[in-house]
Amino acid sequence: MIQVTKPFMPPLDEYISYVKDIWSRQWLTNNGPLVNHLELRLKEYLNVKHMVFVNNGTIALQMAIKALGLEGEVITTPFSFVATTSTLVWEGCRPVFVDVDPTTLNIDPDKIEQAITSKTTGILATHVYGNPCDIDKIQAIAEKHHLKVIYDAAHCFGTLYKGQSVFNYGDISTLSLHATKVFHTIEGGAIFSSSAELLRKIAYIRNFGFSNVDEISELGINGKNSEFHAAMGLANLPYIDEINQYRKELYTYYDEKLSSLAISKIKINSDSSFNFAYYPIIFDSEEGLLKSLNELNLNRIYPRRYFYPSLATLPYLDTYETPITNDIAKRVMCLPLYHGLSFEEVDFVCRILLRVQNN
Repeated sequence: MIQVTKPFMPPLDEYISYVKDIWSRQWLTNNGPLVNHLELRLKEYLNVKHMVFVNNGTIALQMAIKALGLEGEVITTPFSFVATTSTLVWEGCRPVFVDVDPTTLNIDPDKIEQAITSKTTGILATHVYGNPCDIDKIQAIAEKHHLKVIYDAAHCFGTLYKGQSVFNYGDISTLSLHATKVFHTIEGGAIFSSSAELLRKIAYIRNFGFSNVDEISELGINGKNSEFHAAMGLANLPYIDEINQYRKELYTYYDEKLSSLAISKIKINSDSSFNFAYYPIIFDSEEGLLKSLNELNLNRIYPRRYFYPSLATLPYLDTYETPITNDIAKRVMCLPLYHGLSFEEVDFVCRILLRVQNN
């Protein structure tokens, strides 16, 4: 069976060595030494000034919205994982959808200004598949209209924009460290900001609002993560360069093998260093996608329709015209891509796709 992804697992003895230390300390959670060590290591590796490690990427978004005081309308993308939208609704905001660019599948900055009203307080944009948005245009719009910017950078571990971490942009960027991601801590997430004051506030929010052992300074939530999750991150981090290199080789191999397949590929931002988080392909029609998906499934291969359905079709939201997203969401599929995937398995996937096209 070939899944769309599988988590990288470090050598068991290396993880167990961290677990033994946890056992001896009996410090399991509440900002333990491994959580602090992981935060320091990740700041060094990613070359960022400020970050906090949290329990998942969804909570990261919720805390970002709360920390920035967003309310009213927030402009966002209909092409993303559902958490990008549901967190806004959960925090009492109204998502206002702007359609995507048909080549990058990121929010189209040229359509943002026409969606701004007197009730707009922010922009929540997703770097889809780890491919950075047009950050400069979005920032210019935000400054012109005095809006806050959150980037859902869930897919972006290791992605660079103009030579520096993509997490350094926007008022806040959030990251997922779920087991399906390029780098993971089993479950986990992170929040980044260039503002030390804002990150201090988020650190309080993460721990129920406590700023001291007996002082509560903020409205907070339980966003902490455990020593066991931090241990997995610390055990995985020494292998991340090897993981990234292998993913790049698989991505390039797919490109070669599928060069004659009648599909489209996303346009990668020319100012970025891509992290090969996903291998999305766009079919000419939904019928073609479903035909290929069915044949792959019959051979125990399970790609995923990331992202389907369009978030603009969710039943609990207002209706917006997003024809590009609604169309793309029906035709895009991500093929298997992970560290343990062999080139022979990629050959198998590609042979089936080419056979379906030629039948």
